Amino acid sequence: MTTDTTGAGGGAPTFYTVREAARILRVDPATIYRAIRENAFPAVRVRTRYIVPAAAVERMAAEAAASGSCVDVGRMTVHRRLSDGLARVIGGAV
Repeated sequence: MTTDTTGAGGGAPTFYTVREAARILRVDPATIYRAIRENAFPAVRVRTRYIVPAAAVERMAAEAAASGSCVDVGRMTVHRRLSDGLARVIGGAV
């Protein structure tokens, strides 16, 4: 069984499997799964399977390169959740 994770144009992938994301980030897949279950890592659940948005991995890498410091994915997740919650309360985008 093959999984097509490429974008519509056949270029860069839109999603990575957890194993692919782990390989890119140089961590064990269990680390990614654990972070996903703790809601500290971006992922999409399709039934029993998780896929990781390629844009999220690229954004993490870009932020680390631009800031020159450690990127805390958990902190990014909390910030996103707070922004989403605030947007719901005030009825618009933050």
